[in-house]
Amino acid sequence: QVQLVESGGGLVQAGGSLRLSCAVSGSIFSINAMGWYRQAPGKQRELVATITSGDYTNYADSVKGRFTISRDPDKNTVYLQMNSLKPEDTAVYYCNADLSSLDTGRMEYWGKGTLVTVSS
Repeated sequence: QVQLVESGGGLVQAGGSLRLSCAVSGSIFSINAMGWYRQAPGKQRELVATITSGDYTNYADSVKGRFTISRDPDKNTVYLQMNSLKPEDTAVYYCNADLSSLDTGRMEYWGKGTLVTVSS
């Protein structure tokens, strides 16, 4: 069974930094892309950043220049380095993976989320 486990969330002051991690485990054949999404209270879930198996990255305009997504394919882990955090970055951050499993073929998976709170 494929699982995505996020870590690294917490409380930080505006201007500070946090690093999120998401490790994928299970019977994985290949990972096509991974990404981070976030959902603030009362708002819809939105894309933050994605990275493909070829290391092509994509960012939301609101985080460009402040956040960096990276991956370690040997560890099936994706990271999100968040710098210059703003109160509007406060949200639950969800890890997403587009991968092929030995059991179920190609599917999209989500983590349970990690809360990031930025105080002003």
